[in-house]
Amino acid sequence: MRMLLIHSDYLEYEVKDKALKSPEPISEEQKKGRLEEVLAVFMSVEKADESNPEEVVEKAVAEIKDVASQVKANRIFVYPFAHLSSELAKPDVALKVLQRIEERLREEGFEVKRAPFGYYKAFRLSCKGHPLAELSRTIVPSGEAVSKEERNIALEKEEELKSYWYILTPEGELVEVDKFDFTGHENLRKFANYEISKSRIADREPPHVRIMLEQELVDYEPGSDPGNLRYYPKGRLIKGLLEQYVTEKVIEYGAMEVETPIMYDFEHPALEKYLNRFPARQYVVKSGDKKFFLRFAACFGQFLIKKDATISYRNLPLRMYELTRYSFRREKSGELSGLRRLRAFTMPDMHTVARDLKQAMDEFKKQYKLSMEVLRGVGLTPDDYEVAIRFTEDFWKENRDFIVELARIIGKPVLIEMWKQRFFYFILKFEFNFVDNLDKAAALSTVQIDVENAERFGITYYDEEGKERYPLILHCSPSGAIERVMYAILEKQAKLQARGVKPSFPLWLSPIQVRVIPVSDEVLDYALYVAGKLEGAKIRVDVDDTGDRLNKKIRKAEKEWVPYIIVVGKNEKEQGTVTVRRRSDGKQVEMQLEDLIKEIRSQTEGFPYRPRPLPLLLSRRPKFRG
Repeated sequence: MRMLLIHSDYLEYEVKDKALKSPEPISEEQKKGRLEEVLAVFMSVEKADESNPEEVVEKAVAEIKDVASQVKANRIFVYPFAHLSSELAKPDVALKVLQRIEERLREEGFEVKRAPFGYYKAFRLSCKGHPLAELSRTIVPSGEAVSKEERNIALEKEEELKSYWYILTPEGELVEVDKFDFTGHENLRKFANYEISKSRIADREPPHVRIMLEQELVDYEPGSDPGNLRYYPKGRLIKGLLEQYVTEKVIEYGAMEVETPIMYDFEHPALEKYLNRFPARQYVVKSGDKKFFLRFAACFGQFLIKKDATISYRNLPLRMYELTRYSFRREKSGELSGLRRLRAFTMPDMHTVARDLKQAMDEFKKQYKLSMEVLRGVGLTPDDYEVAIRFTEDFWKENRDFIVELARIIGKPVLIEMWKQRFFYFILKFEFNFVDNLDKAAALSTVQIDVENAERFGITYYDEEGKERYPLILHCSPSGAIERVMYAILEKQAKLQARGVKPSFPLWLSPIQVRVIPVSDEVLDYALYVAGKLEGAKIRVDVDDTGDRLNKKIRKAEKEWVPYIIVVGKNEKEQGTVTVRRRSDGKQVEMQLEDLIKEIRSQTEGFPYRPRPLPLLLSRRPKFRG
């Protein structure tokens, strides 16, 4: 069963037509209904619920009671809503489950109304909008038969785990999330709502999808599994530069780069146990009679390397890194959304062996700062993302000052998720989360302190006395998935565009940094000379040699977000100058070519470079879309 629970000022409905051949019989009075100050519970009864309907009823009632107590609601509106699932139960089973839930809630002392089952209905709802106002729940009967490959204990536990949510200020004040004043922190409010609701379904197309298609960066691939994308030349350039940038940053930090397989033995004892501790759905493939799974992170390969290595305390902290192209997670189809959530993605993945908690926490803080630095390089500042820190109640009591310092470093309030006891393999985790134009959040950078997998995989180090010890392991992605970084960059530009600001890429990421536009064929030779000089200075440049009018050429360059547009005519050719239009400030100036090269190089210094991804002349280029 899937439930969407919305604390509402009111919910009202009106029956319009039959959705089933034999819907639930209703009276005229039941064709309309309204309830005020209500917890609206939208429900889909699923095929899996048929195995134990009564257990599903009891679990659903328990969840509804728990949410109702949190939002202080004593009125419940049970609303059949088939759109929450694509695996629906038989209508007769679904109706009985809904009727029984209605009965049980009344027995618990709630005022209950239920909308009719089997009809198309119009409804109006006013959501209260506080952090606990929108929540989702998934109920799985314990008797449901699932295969070993399909079952993931960590995912099931993640849905059942009870979280306590707070906001932590840089001053060290811990405030229950529903009591925090979000004035001036609207993005944090949206992030808290998203995290607490646990609803990951994308019901609309986010704006970055339009941009990635218009700019001919990335496209859907109908010939593959959904969530696997195709990259056109400009998109591949941006992705490649990001991969190179993050890798250089991590190696500069002190990590050793390795490469490991993408496919692992499903029956490997250590790997099999880890599968049920990591909340990700895996792809399973067969080779002969053996089953393998496609990796969903670089953990497995790096752990197996560390297991076979001889590690001394003098080697610690020991950092190992791989850029995984690709990692695979079998996300639900409704969660797939452009570049935000994919089934195949590129993850920069570093794992650090630390001798003890003190060294691990020192590394954690350094990697926290490294992640801030990496995101700043791609144009994302702390104003663009929100921080979540997750840990157990015991960890908070023992390390409060350390957690407060993390909030102080970022310089703004952060979201805290606290558990009474630990279930996952980590004791501490942070994420930097980008909140997009649809108020959905996606994790970028993350670091976790892992207390289980050294022993599980047999990873040890020798201490000063020559004794073998189990270390702690930090999992770090200083940027998050490369595709998700692209998503965040595009979504940020969509926000700016909505405010009337010209969107742009960071200059070092712009597929074409300069476009040279000759006013006529007579000066094409000079345009090519200018382009050659720029290209020699490692600046990506192209030339619009098409027969379009000058204004159209300029509009085309603007539409492609080209940062610098150079228009050359007879005067420029005779004087050896260029007339430059800057996208950043809209100014048009005449300058020496050498000065333009210096200006561009000053903004791209320290970042990776790749040559132009398309032919020099626009007339030679294919159109990839439309």
